Amino acid sequence: MLQSRVLVLALILLLGTTFPEVHSKSIFERDNRRDWMVLPDSFFAAFYDAVNNMSPRAAKVLENIAQTPVIVGTRNYLIRETTKINAMLEQLIEKLKNLWNTKILGY
Repeated sequence: MLQSRVLVLALILLLGTTFPEVHSKSIFERDNRRDWMVLPDSFFAAFYDAVNNMSPRAAKVLENIAQTPVIVGTRNYLIRETTKINAMLEQLIEKLKNLWNTKILGY
């Protein structure tokens, strides 16, 4: 009797970890980072880690360069502008969803 309970518990845990796509969200429902600087930030972080593993002094130089006013100002400008574009795209998507639901599907 105890063995069957353990077996059932193991199966529940196994199925719960092998089928996570059942509980996945659609693209529109995911909680993604809103700005488009994710890729450059992740690229720079990976590059920084690689340089830091080889030479901590070179990594410190990279860190100092990344904190210069020109780089920081450019990055802040890009974040500000892409946030505006992202807001406009979200409004466009909502309008297209509304159009699809009302005109095409007839809701």
